[in-house]
Amino acid sequence: MMKEIKKIDEKDLAVKTATQAEQILEQEKETTVQEETAEAAPAGAQPEAGAPQRGGRKGRGERRPPKKTTSLTDSGLIEKVVSINRVSKTTKGGTRLAFSALVVVGDGKGKAGYGLGKAGEVAGAIKKALAAAKKQMIPIPRRGTTITHEIIGQCGSANVLLKPASEGTGIIASGAVRAVCDGAGITNILTKCHRSNNPINVVKATFDGLSRLKAVREAAPLPTGNEKAGNISNASPSVEKS
Repeated sequence: MMKEIKKIDEKDLAVKTATQAEQILEQEKETTVQEETAEAAPAGAQPEAGAPQRGGRKGRGERRPPKKTTSLTDSGLIEKVVSINRVSKTTKGGTRLAFSALVVVGDGKGKAGYGLGKAGEVAGAIKKALAAAKKQMIPIPRRGTTITHEIIGQCGSANVLLKPASEGTGIIASGAVRAVCDGAGITNILTKCHRSNNPINVVKATFDGLSRLKAVREAAPLPTGNEKAGNISNASPSVEKS
């Protein structure tokens, strides 16, 4: 019987969606914070009389801290996990299991990027993808809360149609395109994915279209009547006296 080279945690094998991956990251952050607070407390310190004891059941009047609903990080960037894939590699000693993560990062003000990361655990794959996405952030031209003009992005067999929309339309897009628009700060847009629905190709096609957008230039102010008269008098040819 072939042995597996690397053991994968059961909670990692249960991950099937990006939402489950974000929940695992939040749980790991909470456990890390609890460990740091436990190490910072003195060895002989005892809990206060009214404070709940660790490991005991919470009373009816005690409430758990609310979960964070926003995806903004401490650096002010918006982080979205688009997809989590389980990948395997067959070697001479057995099968190696790993996870690949697709993440989109943006500042909500016209800059966004995407990254792919692969590791033996879901948390490690997401961290690698975040680091790659922050390095690949590009500026995206906007006109208010929408894009400047209509364009089609392509990547492989995926085609994504991007059309500007009026105020109040919202983001009419799939999960992958919606994550890119949220990161770039685009709140009104119409999109349509043609042919392939692969999240990786769709995200790349969306960035291809957004990177080729042309910025809107402000028109120069029209000259006044005095400036027009001055230009005409200066342009008249001089008559030489014989």
